[in-house]
Amino acid sequence: MNEIAAIRQGQESGDSGTLPHSIEAEQQLLGAILTNNDVYDRVAAVLQPHHFYEPVHARIYEVAARRIQKNALASPVTLKAFLEEDEGLKELGGPAYLARLAGAAISSFAARDYAQMIYDFAIRRELIELGHDISAKAARVDVDSEPKEQIVEAEQKLYKLGEQGQSETGFQSFLRAVTDAVNVANAAYQRGGGMAGISTGLIDLDKKLGGLHPSDLLILAGRPSMGKTSLATNIAFNVAKAYKRGLRHDGVEGAVDGGVVGFFSLEMSAEQLAGRILAEASEISSHKIRQGDMTEGEFRRFVEAAKQLESCPLFIDDTPALPIAQLAARARRLKRTHGLDLLIIDYLQLCRGTGKGDNRVNEIAEISMGMKAIAKELNIPVIALSQLSRQVESREDKRPQLSDLRESGSIEQDADVVLFVYRGEYYKEREKPGEDDLASMEKWMADMERLHGKAEVIIGKQRHGPIGTVELSFESQFTRFGNLVKPYQQGAEEF
Repeated sequence: MNEIAAIRQGQESGDSGTLPHSIEAEQQLLGAILTNNDVYDRVAAVLQPHHFYEPVHARIYEVAARRIQKNALASPVTLKAFLEEDEGLKELGGPAYLARLAGAAISSFAARDYAQMIYDFAIRRELIELGHDISAKAARVDVDSEPKEQIVEAEQKLYKLGEQGQSETGFQSFLRAVTDAVNVANAAYQRGGGMAGISTGLIDLDKKLGGLHPSDLLILAGRPSMGKTSLATNIAFNVAKAYKRGLRHDGVEGAVDGGVVGFFSLEMSAEQLAGRILAEASEISSHKIRQGDMTEGEFRRFVEAAKQLESCPLFIDDTPALPIAQLAARARRLKRTHGLDLLIIDYLQLCRGTGKGDNRVNEIAEISMGMKAIAKELNIPVIALSQLSRQVESREDKRPQLSDLRESGSIEQDADVVLFVYRGEYYKEREKPGEDDLASMEKWMADMERLHGKAEVIIGKQRHGPIGTVELSFESQFTRFGNLVKPYQQGAEEF
């Protein structure tokens, strides 16, 4: 069985011993799988094809996995048809090698140990290569490659290695992509057809978006005083409050409801942000909380709400003017130490780029691309708040459009979802006519009554679903958005 080592040693000019590996462990594991397909289920969570040192073994494992996942038999006979023309296998004796693997398998009992050994060797090889790469880049003095950037890049690769068992991701087979897509659909189906993503706690918004999906960048935009930060804090609070940990449908332990939330507050301090969330939770006006103007009953309610929130997995970073690379590094660290299911950034224009851009438009493009990269790398939804340009104010209809996104069209391109917050009451309030114009005053009061306590979230872009408008309730004294009871729901049970 060890003829493979001799063949590879000849091909690699004696270098095969420089990287840690165990051909025998790979052979034993593959033999165990080919003689007992149930072994695959025990090792699938640990081992991927790229963890094998011998490329032929990786291909055998991948084909066997594909067969087993379809509930078909994976044996030397059934795999022969798929690997007969494999050049690497021909070097080892062709399909007869598969029979020798199965014949030499000692026991399926130690399969998990073999899988762990193969995985550990793969990680060691990746670490060695990563170390060489870091060393080579550090030794090469280059104007375009600063030490700080090299540290961030090295940290990013180490994070990927720790999370996924590989520091670089290249092409993947369509089978792998299809399997991931089916798992997402299955998650939605298991939840009763509701959604595959994390619930925002706002029923009508969830119906339109299908929840907050991993690897999506959501831009939440609006003019000042529209309630962008309020909506973001509401969603953060709802997700953190609903957090439950357990075994997910894919067999991995994690958040089964809600999630761990990271909040980068680049504009407000952590204390101010916490005050907003406490105002919503305790139903006491944020103005009253700031002034300390509370009754004894209200103060008790405030303290009780604070106690309940202590256990919420909501982490706030209020460092101002963070560079996008630092923001990514901190998000990575949070996911490694506490977990991370949702990231919120308030707001995009307060982030900084690398400083290499020659103008602000290019810098914003770099920031929005960086935020989309964070969403994909950490496989979490990222909600980034954004300012809108003043051209909204000059129009008759003040509802925002995609063209109003400030400073860069790249925000619109990089985003999977663009949401606009719009409160007609805010603008109507500023159109109050004079006391002597009774007809106009009557109409104004009717409009104010119609618009009072209501807000609109306009979905201007959604890559995976419909656009449209979602109506929400808005209680300004608590800075809280909620589900709006429709006329046909009056008298029925409220959400």
